[in-house]
Amino acid sequence: VLAALPPLGAGGETPEAPPESWSQLWFFRFLVNAAGYASFMVPGYLMVQYFRRKNYLETGRGLCFPLVKACVFGNEPKASDEVPLASRTEPAETTPTWQALKLLFCAAGLQVSYLTWGVLQERVMTRSYGATATSPGERFTDSQFLVLMNRVLALIVAGLYCILCKQPRHGAPMYRYSFASLSNVLSSWCQYEALKFVSFPTQVLAKASKVIPVMLMGKLVSRRSYEHWEYLTAGLISIGVSMFLLSSGPEPRSSPATTLSGLILLAGYIAFDSFTSNWQDALFAYKMSSVQMMFGVNLFSCLFTVGSLLEQGALLEGTRFMGRHSEFAAHALLLSVCSACGQLFIFYTIGQFGAAIFTIIMTLRQAFAILLSCLLYGHTVTVVGGLGVAVVFAALLLRVYARGRLKQRGKKAVPVESPVQKV
Repeated sequence: VLAALPPLGAGGETPEAPPESWSQLWFFRFLVNAAGYASFMVPGYLMVQYFRRKNYLETGRGLCFPLVKACVFGNEPKASDEVPLASRTEPAETTPTWQALKLLFCAAGLQVSYLTWGVLQERVMTRSYGATATSPGERFTDSQFLVLMNRVLALIVAGLYCILCKQPRHGAPMYRYSFASLSNVLSSWCQYEALKFVSFPTQVLAKASKVIPVMLMGKLVSRRSYEHWEYLTAGLISIGVSMFLLSSGPEPRSSPATTLSGLILLAGYIAFDSFTSNWQDALFAYKMSSVQMMFGVNLFSCLFTVGSLLEQGALLEGTRFMGRHSEFAAHALLLSVCSACGQLFIFYTIGQFGAAIFTIIMTLRQAFAILLSCLLYGHTVTVVGGLGVAVVFAALLLRVYARGRLKQRGKKAVPVESPVQKV
């Protein structure tokens, strides 16, 4: 059924990069990357189990003891099994004008960071560099190298923030960050790789419709019950996405194979990203700040991606590509800056105004991202497709409004996904 769907992409140039050989297939590259990560995860896991069985916390000594203790056991026990909710910081200035200015600052920072990030992401993954009248140029194909650049800069920003600003005493065992880090790296890789097969507007709508599989899993696995308005908004989202996808005309360069590849990669992105959020929620049972979480996850992300790239010999090739094309180097650097700054704006916005305001801002950002992508890269959207996009975002805003009303009435709403590490 998925292969019989019309090609995913609302007109324009839907990128398709036919592999030169079987080694260039995205699935093969995914397996190679996963094997590289496993070469670090498996020995690390065995070492953690060894230290725990040997009761190293009680018997260990020497120069390596503080490092092993921090990585395997942590510095203090968990405060509780409850995941603490992020409390909203009460501002010192409570005048409406000051609050409005801060809200405008947060909204502008989020919009500029992530709209620029989205535009550059599509530019890097779907267009050629160094094209001339006699040469078609070459495309950058290593999504893992981009993930590394994003994570390195985010690690530096989070580290400087932790040094300059006082943070809570860190107690979580460092190895626990590796699970969220691995899923975060894989979700980012799937996100970049999917742009080779589907258009950016399609990818944005796929992210927006993530609530549907979350509700299905909650119903089947956890036997969770939902309010009527949740079923209504989920139905509206599915209708809107269907209108957008089915309204696109056939692409001459697309095929059921590329359509299916794009769907699988988007499904992988949603699955890995959902695991990242849930695992980070569990880690917040330790008393830590969001920036400490950002530092820990990005630290392991850098270790995984650097190790995997070195094993494949791709780190040097990515560096050479940057040397050959200065425009790509500028784009990749700006992409990383937007990613790191966007994460800081996420933490600040939620701390000042709460998750509901943040969700509204990011929902509007997704709508603007689709519009900007269509204007810059020539994706054509039919009237029916445009109505489908409007239905999706209207349903998302309705969900935010309904959650707010439930909280005001003191009812328990369905937990909101953690916004940490969405990039």
